[in-house]
Amino acid sequence: VQLQASGGGLVQAGGSLRLSCAASGRTFSTYAMGWFRQAPGKEREFVAAIRWSGGPTYYADSVKGRFTISRDNAKKTVYLQMNSLKPEDTAVYYCAADQTRRPYYSDSYYLDYEYDYWGQGTLVTVSS
Repeated sequence: VQLQASGGGLVQAGGSLRLSCAASGRTFSTYAMGWFRQAPGKEREFVAAIRWSGGPTYYADSVKGRFTISRDNAKKTVYLQMNSLKPEDTAVYYCAADQTRRPYYSDSYYLDYEYDYWGQGTLVTVSS
């Protein structure tokens, strides 16, 4: 599976961006998908995830209510709609795929080391 993230850019605080992650391969619909981010000088952190079935979805507390993850299995694409952006959202955003089927209550959706495939990242810069 190859993942290609896009949609990053420069936006003012309070603005919106939509990230996309296009996947290759025939089994996209069976993967859980996640978004992670890494700010300069910081460790990579979980942002959001979505089960293979489209639900439920999972969010970091810092983005809950502002970001929405969704997927279109026909287009083999996962999205991250980011609203009310803040300067602290500035980071490189990575999409990732987890090929293991997990129950909805698993904590693994939040853990980067549980994901098997990673995209190259797209930079989001939020100016104040």
